[in-house]
Amino acid sequence: MSAATATLPSQDDIERAVRVLVRPSDAPLRGAFTRRALRAVACLSRQMGEASLREAVSAPSDYGVLLTALESEPGLAALKPDDPLAEARLRGIVARQRLLTAEGGTLSVQEVASLLNISRQAAYKRYRAGRLLAVDYGRHGLGFPAWQLVPGGVLPGLEETLAALARLDPWMKFAFFLEENIATDGKTPLAALRKGRLNDVLRAAELHGKHGAV
Repeated sequence: MSAATATLPSQDDIERAVRVLVRPSDAPLRGAFTRRALRAVACLSRQMGEASLREAVSAPSDYGVLLTALESEPGLAALKPDDPLAEARLRGIVARQRLLTAEGGTLSVQEVASLLNISRQAAYKRYRAGRLLAVDYGRHGLGFPAWQLVPGGVLPGLEETLAALARLDPWMKFAFFLEENIATDGKTPLAALRKGRLNDVLRAAELHGKHGAV
């Protein structure tokens, strides 16, 4: 038995932790998830070196700690035997997280409605009409990037750009605004819109739309 294995928490330790974290009234499935997650985290923490642990705990959120740990060499080594695409999946998750936290993060539909001085229903209607960008969090509702709003309303040129990107999914639209683009002189389309360069952004959107549709 290796030293790492010898110092892992016992099944009794795990069960005690589950009893603390999961209420008796919770569904058994929640307990099963917590039990397996605790085992995985305990095992991974024993396999990570000090540098990897330091990098993980410096993440700005608890979920970020987990993502950083899974991206470490021990984390990928643990995932790859069962999922050869694990590294690619993690890269996608990390990329989406960066999009969600960039330029002020995201807002709820209520926050958007308050900032625009409209009702929640009107905010939803704008989103469904493609006049506002949002990503669907499922049961947690929609997340609207804060950068599309400016004092007094919506970023000028946003609606025209979203119309040009209409065929793309929300994540591709999100990435378009925040990634450097040759058509906007190496700046992000968001930065170009802020400078009033709508024609350049629309040209970039047209090229991006063609690429995304292939």
